Amino acid sequence: MDVTNAIINFRRHLKRKNYSQHTVKNYLNMLQHYIRWLNIPVEAATPENIAGYIDSLMVKHLHPRTINSHLCCIRIFYDYVRYEEKINVINPVRKGVALRLPVPLPKYVKDEDIDVLFAAITKHRDRAMFMLMLRCGLRVEEVANLTLGAVDLRRRRIIVRNGKGRKDRVVYISDDAYFALDKYLRLRPKSKAREIFLVEKGSCKGQGISVRGIQKRMEYYTKKSDLGISCHHLRHTMATQMLNADAELSTIQDLLGHNWITTTQKYCTVFNLKVQRDYFKAMEIVMQRSSPKPPNSHSRLRH
Repeated sequence: MDVTNAIINFRRHLKRKNYSQHTVKNYLNMLQHYIRWLNIPVEAATPENIAGYIDSLMVKHLHPRTINSHLCCIRIFYDYVRYEEKINVINPVRKGVALRLPVPLPKYVKDEDIDVLFAAITKHRDRAMFMLMLRCGLRVEEVANLTLGAVDLRRRRIIVRNGKGRKDRVVYISDDAYFALDKYLRLRPKSKAREIFLVEKGSCKGQGISVRGIQKRMEYYTKKSDLGISCHHLRHTMATQMLNADAELSTIQDLLGHNWITTTQKYCTVFNLKVQRDYFKAMEIVMQRSSPKPPNSHSRLRH
């Protein structure tokens, strides 16, 4: 098998399947890493070779999720070679070989910490960026890619284009997010850039701020406030707050852009005030109907 041509064709295949540019780049890097490690022809690889490759990645202390991404890439490549290139090769990546992953609960930010954080944010640009994460549930990539044409302030809504999974969705703008965004847009420097949020200093001044640029601003404010908060925590907080305000799970799912309701359901186990309220309300009724008497009301036991 001509591996070089196979990789080139595989790259075209991923693009035809509408994989994002970021995913295509990562897959090619992971595939090349695997091929360099493999000391036999690609088509001769066996499940034992894959097990050895997993061991080599674990020695490097890669996160299990990263190792599973490598395995996913390799599996897709072998399937492509077999079914698209019509090369008789057995896929060495068997089902069930992926590493088990921990399932951490989403982390939200307490109301008092939100107040401390936003009290430290003085820049109108930064306040608008982080308010969109907190109130609209936008991911950091979605904030970085947000364009002027995607925002409809009159209707209080934003069209999020090419979100995770290349999906579009509509989110809505709360009063405080509206105020912060409107204030920034009135002060936003003139620029040919389509992105809303711009770099304000340095050689890239006037260009759209990058994902890393936004993350660094959050790191600056959390250090200033002595808080352990990331951009994604604000998105989690939005979901938790809406759940506690009795919003429907399906509504939160649509706003966050989750494919599966099970992803949204994770927020139910974090800090669900509705569950807490329902519990104590029900327990009041239970105790009224059948409540054990205090110890002093029992007659003395005969010995």
